[in-house]
Amino acid sequence: MAESSKELEKSLVKKVCELRPLASGLTLTVKVVDTKMVAPKGRHARIAESLVGDETGIIVFVARNNQVDQMKEGSTVILRNANIEMFRGSMRLAVDSCGRIEATEPASFTVKEDCNLSLIEFESVKVVK
Repeated sequence: MAESSKELEKSLVKKVCELRPLASGLTLTVKVVDTKMVAPKGRHARIAESLVGDETGIIVFVARNNQVDQMKEGSTVILRNANIEMFRGSMRLAVDSCGRIEATEPASFTVKEDCNLSLIEFESVKVVK
């Protein structure tokens, strides 16, 4: 039983270039390239957008509340049970209350910054049967 759960966990480990719209249950190890506050603490949640990536590409990560403090430029984090949210036709990576962000040792890879998946526009198409 433990072996099959390890296989399942390993199958969910992805690289940034493999991300697709509405994917969920993802585990990624990424470096934080840059972080910008979108909504400072006020009546609503504190929100920041972080550019994160690995050796295959970069994507915007939406950090909410306490997650903002973990997304410091230059840090390496493991995103567990992450998912892709769509915002105005483009992908955003996020971790909701079912997932977690873990600080880890600095990764040895160099982030490929010339392949930003959040710049790709997707269009919703209704399929009629």
